[in-house]
Amino acid sequence: MDKIAHAAHHDPACILGRQAGNTNTFILFYSPDTLELRLSDLDVVTQRIPGTDFFIYHGDLTSLPEHYRLSRIDMQQRSHDYHDPYSFAPQISDYDLHLFAEGRHFHIYNILGAHKKRIDGISGVHFATWAPNAERVSVVGDFNDWDGQRHPMMSRGGNGVWELFIPGLDSSALYKYEIRNRDSGEVLSKTDPYAQQMELRPRTASVITEQTDFAWQDEAWLAQRKDSDWLHEPLSIYECHLGSWQRDENNDFLNYRELAHRLVDHVQETGFTHIELMPITEHPLDASWGYQTTGYFAPTRRFGNADDFRYFVNYCHEHDIGVLLDWVPAHFPKDEHGLARFDGSALYEHEDPRRGEHRDWGTLIYNYGRNEVKNFLLAGALFWLEEFHIDGLRVDAVASMLYLDYSREHGDWLPNPHGGNENLEAIAFLRELNTATHELHPGSMMMAEESTAWPQVTRPVNLGGLGFSMKWNMGWMHDTLEYMSKEPVHRKFHHNQLTFGLLYAFNENFVLPFSHDEVVHGKGAMVDKMPGDTWQRFANLRLLYTYMFCYPGKKLLFMGCE
Repeated sequence: MDKIAHAAHHDPACILGRQAGNTNTFILFYSPDTLELRLSDLDVVTQRIPGTDFFIYHGDLTSLPEHYRLSRIDMQQRSHDYHDPYSFAPQISDYDLHLFAEGRHFHIYNILGAHKKRIDGISGVHFATWAPNAERVSVVGDFNDWDGQRHPMMSRGGNGVWELFIPGLDSSALYKYEIRNRDSGEVLSKTDPYAQQMELRPRTASVITEQTDFAWQDEAWLAQRKDSDWLHEPLSIYECHLGSWQRDENNDFLNYRELAHRLVDHVQETGFTHIELMPITEHPLDASWGYQTTGYFAPTRRFGNADDFRYFVNYCHEHDIGVLLDWVPAHFPKDEHGLARFDGSALYEHEDPRRGEHRDWGTLIYNYGRNEVKNFLLAGALFWLEEFHIDGLRVDAVASMLYLDYSREHGDWLPNPHGGNENLEAIAFLRELNTATHELHPGSMMMAEESTAWPQVTRPVNLGGLGFSMKWNMGWMHDTLEYMSKEPVHRKFHHNQLTFGLLYAFNENFVLPFSHDEVVHGKGAMVDKMPGDTWQRFANLRLLYTYMFCYPGKKLLFMGCE
């Protein structure tokens, strides 16, 4: 009882709720800031244990429903009526826990997180999270004054999963997890890694959402996609950052629905087949363009809610435009409310910064060898394909995943068990990712932003490759852009920059990208890279694009380049 009062008990369900005593059954409650606590079904007042915030009821409970109601009068004389959360048994099956521990639960986002449920006729929200090094995990929110003493969660044992069903909660309530580390006693406030909606930045709470019956009308597109072979069909991709493509008259972000109509009109007029969105997974920093993700299962609130984004995808599909999504499994930010040291330990990342920290970006690197972390990422990818009908993912920064010494000095990295610089765990993860997406969603595309000469990136997994559908041809892009930026009189000395790419043009299934990376950080517009006066620059740029569209490989242009 003392541990519960100090919010340090690992399994409050063994103390709270209906318990069997030596002589009779009793019910124990912990209710701070309470004047009176009444068992509504029996219309009796429980007794406060002197000097504590515990209340107890002894007596005949045969007529008491399994899920009894309580009436609480707080210190401000306000009345609260609710079902006792600790009258509900754990809801997660042992089979679900087993699959998660093995890293093979592709729909774990339906188990972990916050989900509206109806149990034995009683509506509420089921919360679950993974925090194996926690001594105590509580649900805190605007419904309990963000007090970690009110709703401590039930531990499911050595697998590290915690869960609690809280009756009576509605959609749109704000919540976080308050986590106490079992070794240090440090108390952390964390957003839900599996939350499907978050507050608009700079606020960081997760938001309870209710599954909606969105009326998808893209059956024809999905059926056609399933039978499509994009390797042998035209593919022209328009890369777009929704936050800066267009805004309203007040310079505020447009809604996903408004963007759908404007973007589809534009890409149809300019002849693109697909829109590739820079990350719209939730992220706290606008300047990161979405590449420092904190909400892997939540479309960013900057442009609307989840159904608004479903409308965006549905509208694109109705007009024969595919939607690709930039997805970032290579690293995650250090924000205190996010995944970093989630339960007070290096949980999603490696403990050793030589494996767990990306020096260039100031971010953390996933521990791909941990089954639960791998499962988190696999489910995160499949979530967008299944719940939002996304047509494919462009996987960011693959090179940084493949090499343990990526952008590191000598002595600042750890070799694999064979002494090499290959990240064997990341390789296994990427193969499993591509296998799962292709098997479960035929016709979907997986594209790798891989900037090195790693072999067989687009070769099938069963033939020893990584299994991607396509790979960005970064070498072609750099050589061609450098050649075209030279004065024509000098180009005859650099024809090798044109011919070299043909030596490997068919080694992989390539996408030819003139992406956002070529026009950011002061690099200037594409036309400004060309030589000559204004007319000559535009003529050179037209020539560059003509050459690109005649060259083997699929095409990608960043917004504005068109």
